[in-house]
Amino acid sequence: MELLKQTETLREHLDYLRGQFEHATPPENVKDRSFFEKVKEETTPIYDLIANWEENALQKVKEQKVTVHPQQITSTKENMELLLMHSYYKDARRKRYMELYNSVIYIYDQIIREL
Repeated sequence: MELLKQTETLREHLDYLRGQFEHATPPENVKDRSFFEKVKEETTPIYDLIANWEENALQKVKEQKVTVHPQQITSTKENMELLLMHSYYKDARRKRYMELYNSVIYIYDQIIREL
C-alpha cells in the first residue's frame, strides 16, 4: 500500500503548508537568496514525493483500484505544487489558496478511503 502511505504523508504536508500560509511571515524581498534556499531545501523532497505519488496514483487508476479520473490525479499534482509555492511566498489570495487546498484534500481523502 505504498500509494496509501504516500497520500497520507502528502496530506500531512498539506496541513503543515496551510499553517505556513496562515501564520508565517512572507519574505520582505521575494528575491531574497537565503529565503529561496530555505524554501528549496524544504520543498524539494515534497516535489519528489508528489511526482512519485502521481505515478503510483495513475497506476492504481489504470488497475481500477481507485475511482478517480486520471485528469483529477494530474490536476491534484499541479495544485499541490502551486500550494507549495503559495504557502511560502503568499502570492495568492486566501480564497484562491483555500480553493486549491480543498480540491487537493478532496482527492487525497477519496484515495485514502478507497485504499
